[in-house]
Amino acid sequence: MIKAAFFDIDGTLLSFKTHRVSEGTVRAFDRLHRAGVRTFLSTGRPMAIVPPMPLQFEAFVTMNGALVFTPELTLLRNPLPAADLDAWVDFAKRRGLCTMVFTENGMCCSQLNTVAARVRDQLEFPMPETADIDSLRGLTAYQVIAVMPASLDDEVAALMPSCRLPRWHPQFTDIVCGSNSKASGLEAVCRHFGIEREQTIAFGDGGNDIEMLRWAGVGVAMGNADDLVKQAADMVTDDVDHEGIEKAVEQLLSRQ
Repeated sequence: MIKAAFFDIDGTLLSFKTHRVSEGTVRAFDRLHRAGVRTFLSTGRPMAIVPPMPLQFEAFVTMNGALVFTPELTLLRNPLPAADLDAWVDFAKRRGLCTMVFTENGMCCSQLNTVAARVRDQLEFPMPETADIDSLRGLTAYQVIAVMPASLDDEVAALMPSCRLPRWHPQFTDIVCGSNSKASGLEAVCRHFGIEREQTIAFGDGGNDIEMLRWAGVGVAMGNADDLVKQAADMVTDDVDHEGIEKAVEQLLSRQ
């Protein structure tokens, strides 16, 4: 029996075209709640850039599992090691790469460039306060966004041995502590609420959703997901612009 549902934001709850939650997704959440299913957010974003949505969440897996909390309690907290952050700052400074650093309560951006500006406009990200790149040293960083091509991922990974790079966009990658993932966040939430892994469903579309989809009792890939994400899922639904969440929820709940 399904007791918990977890949702990514970009490309899952929010359309890349409209940047809105669809009416069908709102109906799906109502259907889940009437069936007694708890709903949770699981995102690569920090709360500082989670947009208002007409949806209810009882807990939040943020920054790819680096910070997990309910409105009353922090369940998991795991920032990047300081040495790895310094290594990234050195690399980004040398290469002139745009970087964003997410802390618990805010974010900052350094070396903004045209590539980062295009990504900002595509995703409708509110661009954080700009800062000198050396000022990023010493921050308690839960996640870094590195605006760089995938061809640099291996080089950066070698410089940051305690971290991993869950890429979900061709123009940039997230950098998080190696033990962090959306899956570890789901596990923390389920432990707190007394929910078994087999009683969960999760919806996602990006590379940083793969661990989550594999961990959940039923992992649902959106129709707009990459092939690798679909291969990691138990089920593939329609895309975000054609009510994929609503269709999957109706199908899954009809089996109960």
